[in-house]
Amino acid sequence: MRILYAASEVTPFAKTGGLADVAGALPAALAGLGHDVKVVMPRYNGVKDKPVRYTPRGNIKVSLAGVVYPFDVDAGHLPETSAEILFLSNSRLFDRPGLYQEKGKDYPDNLERFAAFSRAILEVPGLLDWHPEVIHCNDWQTALIPAYIKAHFPGDPMFNGTGTLFTVHNLGYQGLFLASEYPKLSLPLEFFTPETLEFYGKVNLLKAGLVFADILTTVSPTYSHEIQTPQFGCGLEGILHERSNDLFGIINGVDYQRWDPAHDPHLGQSYDSRQLQGKRLCRRQLQKASKLPIKKVPIIGMITRLTEQKGVDLVIEVLYELMMLDLQVVILGEGDPDIHLKLNEAMGRYPRKLSVHINFDESLAHLIEAGSDMFLMPSRYEPCGLNQLYSLRYGTVPIVRKTGGLADTIIDATPSNIAAGKANGFHFEHASSHELLTTMRLALKLFHETDLWLQLIQNGMMADFSWGRSAKEYERLYCLAIDKAAEKSKPE
Repeated sequence: MRILYAASEVTPFAKTGGLADVAGALPAALAGLGHDVKVVMPRYNGVKDKPVRYTPRGNIKVSLAGVVYPFDVDAGHLPETSAEILFLSNSRLFDRPGLYQEKGKDYPDNLERFAAFSRAILEVPGLLDWHPEVIHCNDWQTALIPAYIKAHFPGDPMFNGTGTLFTVHNLGYQGLFLASEYPKLSLPLEFFTPETLEFYGKVNLLKAGLVFADILTTVSPTYSHEIQTPQFGCGLEGILHERSNDLFGIINGVDYQRWDPAHDPHLGQSYDSRQLQGKRLCRRQLQKASKLPIKKVPIIGMITRLTEQKGVDLVIEVLYELMMLDLQVVILGEGDPDIHLKLNEAMGRYPRKLSVHINFDESLAHLIEAGSDMFLMPSRYEPCGLNQLYSLRYGTVPIVRKTGGLADTIIDATPSNIAAGKANGFHFEHASSHELLTTMRLALKLFHETDLWLQLIQNGMMADFSWGRSAKEYERLYCLAIDKAAEKSKPE
């Protein structure tokens, strides 16, 4: 199958969040299944510094609202895979310090930047003389692609029968712009209605994918149902409910080449499910790195954006009660300045129990996964979540709120689930600091029941959330998208 995978960020070339991890790993897994995969992304300023060999493939131009956008096309490969990656270069659009924003503010021309990028992607198959059977689009930055196919390429042999699949990684980010910017898209006026791209008087780029793609996916089964409700639908629950027969949830996979304590270069000592001695040494390494006393107490780790969406405020509400317990807490992340301040003040009060790192440090992130005994994710909503999956492989028991992908991957440690060998963590139902604290106390109690705790660890470490499994589910949906496109292309 010939698969064109479109994304605005791809690990290891550019990353702001989980989309990049997916875009770097899923195409590689698909290539491993024997598919011809080409990934396309912008060539941001920072990409030029990455150690990869590029081959010039030519030039393309697109015109939107009378403005011509030239792009250079360079090709390389995703590391250790046959999947080709194509970089689209336009210095005016992408030679900037950030991907989408700078100093916390979105670039004012983001609509123009990613509309031109999306439209340019559709010129790449012609340049390469390569007919894609399916185009996989991701989030608002590439959501316009199905709309452009419908508006600009009706009956074009290059896209005749090409299926489109659109993945929502987080419905909270929709690509909203002023209605006055709609003409810059060079789309028909009939595409700017409440049934298409119009959204309460604004342009909503994400809706283009929801309306025009053949198949829709999101990153967990539970989240695919949650976003059809007012609580999680962000105003789009109506259209998602209308398209429920075309909407599927697939759990993100884990790149076990990067996230496995058996061969993790960030750790001072490797370990696996059969030999856990190395985890105890990683605990000491984490305590040293976090300037915490070296002592045998449970360590709770958190790696997260420091925002209310991630439930960090719930932790702050019960921080005094937590600090009265026999434990240590290590937090890594950045986000809301007010939360930064509160956590730093708490660390000043409890320096022997709380260590807060307001930044992002890849090596420390791996060490927190390995050296912690439990990993806390009290998210208000979580489309999929990856850290709970990393934690399972590292023998670190997750404590999560039962939402989205957290509900799909963490099986609560009830007595019956433990006895059946199914339990792998703890979850609580509501976004409540009281429920969070109660669940943490239950986890801490079980921590001291050595045999049961070891069973929890073993259950998690033996679980398989590799991309190979998820890639096969996407493979099935690609076939479904191709079938739907073929049906639509039949003469009436």
